[in-house]
Amino acid sequence: MLTIASDIDALARFGRALADPIRCRILLALHKAPAHPADLAEQLAISRTRLSNHLACLRDCGIVVAVPEGRRVRYELADARLGHALDDLRGAVLAVEADRTCPDADEKDCC
Repeated sequence: MLTIASDIDALARFGRALADPIRCRILLALHKAPAHPADLAEQLAISRTRLSNHLACLRDCGIVVAVPEGRRVRYELADARLGHALDDLRGAVLAVEADRTCPDADEKDCC
């Protein structure tokens, strides 16, 4: 049973990161490989401004980190265990009921 505030905060931050479909797509892309914002925006077919807002949210949640590379910045998951958590969570949800969708899945949510 979770009773420690830091445990609850950690789960809430992860939940917030996963609460938006674009952030989920970003996390899945970064799970495959670190990427630069311009490449991510192109890969996900979203504007750089919109991507920047979502990356800021993910950074604030402590889920991704920005790694300076000269004049550019590369984004990656803050810890490899987050990638494992994404795989485990996705697998568990699909194992329970693969044909379900969230009623609010089409709602747009911004940080």
